[in-house]
Amino acid sequence: MSKIVYSATMSLDGFIAGPGGDMSWLIPHLGPNPAADRLVAEIGALLIGRRTFDGDDPNKGTDKEGAFGGAWSGPHFVLTHRAPATPVPGVTFVGDLAEGLAAAKAAAGGGYVNIIGADVARQCVEAGVLDEVVVFVAPVMLGGGVRLFDRPGGAEVRLERVEVTESPRATSMRFRVAG
Repeated sequence: MSKIVYSATMSLDGFIAGPGGDMSWLIPHLGPNPAADRLVAEIGALLIGRRTFDGDDPNKGTDKEGAFGGAWSGPHFVLTHRAPATPVPGVTFVGDLAEGLAAAKAAAGGGYVNIIGADVARQCVEAGVLDEVVVFVAPVMLGGGVRLFDRPGGAEVRLERVEVTESPRATSMRFRVAG
């Protein structure tokens, strides 16, 4: 059965994107990371938020463009209420979380459904379907932008630490969402 995992690279002060969704801050922090490589090998499908899908890929136009620096390819599902008029090759647009999760799980073939996007992650937490969180902490403070997780007034979410690893460019932390 496919697990739902939210993964992101985060600045030390808690941001996954800079002001205006800027992702260029990531470039000096990308590179060899065994924990990321293991995660990529476990992913069967991606469920992506529309803002993230439309966002600023720091590797755009290079051979590293795409999820995980171009290291992952496979089924992409984009959660949106505004699907484009023209189809995007290799991408399926879905209208609600339940539909997106069902389609991504079916496509994942038992592998992880990896959530990309803070708002989709928040929706998964609120729906009680998130199984794991993987955070790659980069040694930088952005001072503003999109938070890893933002749920004002929300209830506490308990996590159990599964693994902490270090690579030259980031500290990786893997957590299981506690029931």
